[in-house]
Amino acid sequence: MNDLLIKKTTDFFQETFGDAPEKIVLSPGRINIIGEHIDYNDGYVLPAAIDKIICFAFAKSNSKQSKIVAIDLNEEFEVDLTQEIVLSEVVWTNYILGVIKQLQDKGFSFEGFNCVFSSNIPVGSGLSSSAALECGTIFGIKELFGLQIPKVDIALTGQKAEHWVGINCGIMDQFSSVMGLENKVIKIDCKTLEYEYHNADFNDYSLILFDSNVKHSLMTSAYNERRQQCEEGIAIVKSNFPEIKSFRDCTEQTIIDLKDKMSHDVFRRSLFVVKEINRVIQACETLDNGNIELLGQLMFATHEGLSKDYEVSCEELDLLVDLAKAETAVIGSRLMGGGFGGCTINLVKKGQEQQIKDKFSKLYKEAFDIELKIYDVKIGNGTSLYEGAL
Repeated sequence: MNDLLIKKTTDFFQETFGDAPEKIVLSPGRINIIGEHIDYNDGYVLPAAIDKIICFAFAKSNSKQSKIVAIDLNEEFEVDLTQEIVLSEVVWTNYILGVIKQLQDKGFSFEGFNCVFSSNIPVGSGLSSSAALECGTIFGIKELFGLQIPKVDIALTGQKAEHWVGINCGIMDQFSSVMGLENKVIKIDCKTLEYEYHNADFNDYSLILFDSNVKHSLMTSAYNERRQQCEEGIAIVKSNFPEIKSFRDCTEQTIIDLKDKMSHDVFRRSLFVVKEINRVIQACETLDNGNIELLGQLMFATHEGLSKDYEVSCEELDLLVDLAKAETAVIGSRLMGGGFGGCTINLVKKGQEQQIKDKFSKLYKEAFDIELKIYDVKIGNGTSLYEGAL
């Protein structure tokens, strides 16, 4: 699948600019196995890069002008590197403009470049195509002009670009896009950015994403509200237990003891966060031990918490997880990402995939009259140069 994408992108570059590209960059989307809504609560996340990618073809333009073409959108734009970079009305261009601006602000010197890109990451599915776009662009500029930018700095620069665009994201998306390794998940400490790899050999199970194909407008307001509620919760904890610095220092009992001092919602949000931080730690142990069934149970528990205590699910996602719970062939399922739509991530027994896909599609269509989108994913490498023959 990716071979066709690479050929399409390089052929398009040749047709557009008359020469073969100098560098081909592959930059992946990501999934998160477990650890949701705790990146902004000093927790740990457990993401991985996947085999859905954006392919970029780059060459120097030998001028101060850069021309970037989005093949899939049939759109292009130019940027003059001698002019001040400002936000554009065209949303996708801002991720690239943001990256150029961040690199310039950091004092990196580079000339103009030509770039075309194409993607098989489903847009709007919660697989972080924006992080792949940012990190792939930074990586391409770095390779083209011989800039010294460590991998972690590529991720941080991509995150800053996204903040400039106006999306106050955590570091997980960019970090996993850059740092991913095949058949490994990355445990990232969102407080210190320390990270470690754990084996993600799912053996007898396939990773399948069911895309609910819905997006509820609550997302942004609810996200901000949850952040505020968590800040209120940890402030109450600290005022009662000054030795506690963050939710990761709490036990479930710590929160339960303070129930009377918190509002009903703040109590449930705080309890979810402490439980979810512990689930990530447990998930790493289960992966190291190859106990994939227990990982599945943790995923179900996460969904239950996201739905009942954190209240970021919706009836479409809850139905998909309920369907999964009823099937012995599905050992784990949960909503993935911010919530209120997007995908569920599922561990499905090999050999049963098609039967499960057909059944879920039919039942989902009957319930909501919405087509279910389905993505098979494998855990792949992070942003890299394509070294193969063209």
